[in-house]
Amino acid sequence: MQLTDKTRAVVAAAELVDLCHGAAVRSGWWAATDPNTSKQNPLHFASKLCLIHSEISEAMEGDRKKLKDDHLPERDMREVELADAVIRIFDLAGGYGLDIGGAIADKLEYNAKRADHRPEVRAQAGGKSY
Repeated sequence: MQLTDKTRAVVAAAELVDLCHGAAVRSGWWAATDPNTSKQNPLHFASKLCLIHSEISEAMEGDRKKLKDDHLPERDMREVELADAVIRIFDLAGGYGLDIGGAIADKLEYNAKRADHRPEVRAQAGGKSY
């Protein structure tokens, strides 16, 4: 049986959520008794988003300076920091029970139908260049 793209996205994301969130839980980043890591703290979600943003900023800096990663020197920093951002995103989705796979599948489907995602429309005056 061949899976649809939507089903593949949901299944793949569920695997990544389990992997990334499970690792974060085992590492103590979601300790229910710690007010800094507890979902009961209203700033918890926001602080997790800031950590994702910091990984994206580090990827930009690595790209700008053409740096190799400090911990994985065989890899470009931009690649490793993007991986860190994805890990944090899937961890956050797992921590809050978000259907990130379904959202990715729905967004890919929506984007495939958007006029501003077609090359001929983007090439027009005023079209999206990036």
